[in-house]
Formats: sequence, structure tokens, C-alpha cells
Amino acid sequence: MILVLLTYKVDLAEIDALRPAHVDWLKQGVADGRLLVAGRKVPVTGGFFMARGSLDEVQAWAATDPFATAGAADYAFIEVAPSILAPGLESLGQ
Repeated sequence: MILVLLTYKVDLAEIDALRPAHVDWLKQGVADGRLLVAGRKVPVTGGFFMARGSLDEVQAWAATDPFATAGAADYAFIEVAPSILAPGLESLGQ
């Protein structure tokens, strides 16, 4: 599983303009079974998501994010292996 941290590089007005396409991209990731969770950083300086797949696969997929294709965000990728999970989250350990 890969944790991805986004840091915005552009004004929030540009992020807001790109957000509908970004959200559609995230929803497609859920439908495809790749995306597990996503959200914003607080304060809103970027966002995060967790995705299934190898590091190379997730990096390639993230490169298709509208924020990435517009050069609006930097991405940091962290490979993680969850081992302690709350009830109901057991599938994250697979």
C-alpha cells in the first residue's frame, strides 16, 4: 500500500478550478479498486491518498491525476505495510 502526500504548488483558485476533474479521477480510482481513502490536509496546503499497488504502479497512476498533469502539486510516495488495524479495516492489511 502506498501513502501519497500532495503539496500544492499553485494558488488555491487554480486548485479549485482543477478540483472537479481531480475528484472524478479519485472516484474512478475507488471504482477501479486502487484508491482506499483520500482527503485534504488541514490547513488546506495539499492532500493525501492511500492506494493499492506497487510503488511504480501508484506513481504511474498518480501521474494521471489532473493536479499532476497541470503541474499544480508535488507528490511524495511512502510505501507502508499496515499490521495493526481497527475492527472493520482488516482488508487494509492484505
